[in-house]
Amino acid sequence: MTDFNILPANGKAVDGVFVYPIRIYYEDTDAGGIVYYANYLKFAERARTEFLRELEIHQQQDLIEKRTGFIVRSCHIEYLKSAVLDDALIVTCQVTEIGAASAVIAQEIKRGNETLATLEVKVIYMNISTHRPTRIPTEMIEKFKLFNHQ
Repeated sequence: MTDFNILPANGKAVDGVFVYPIRIYYEDTDAGGIVYYANYLKFAERARTEFLRELEIHQQQDLIEKRTGFIVRSCHIEYLKSAVLDDALIVTCQVTEIGAASAVIAQEIKRGNETLATLEVKVIYMNISTHRPTRIPTEMIEKFKLFNHQ
């Protein structure tokens, strides 16, 4: 088999903001031809996952070896404008708060200069075995500070 050496979109850091590209496909839209509201949450989740990967935070490895990982504690989303089929969007991530066992990530979903949705997502660092919050490792906090815009 041919090795095509193609990787999935992974986003990049731009001036202290993580930026992740999204293309809108037919499957993302509802009967009215606009992006179904729950899909904005999926787009934001993908961007946060790639954001952690960009910071070299290995979620799967931490789950297996340390039995720790981030879970969403709360999410507030404002829908401002609709995305439609074939739109090229970006999803941004910036850390706005860092606590001992939690962080808040502000996200925007944009089409060019238009903001379509804003999210504020609070994540908790959790011990998966005990189901209790645990301290975010210092080296992880230092990485978050690179994208901290309080």
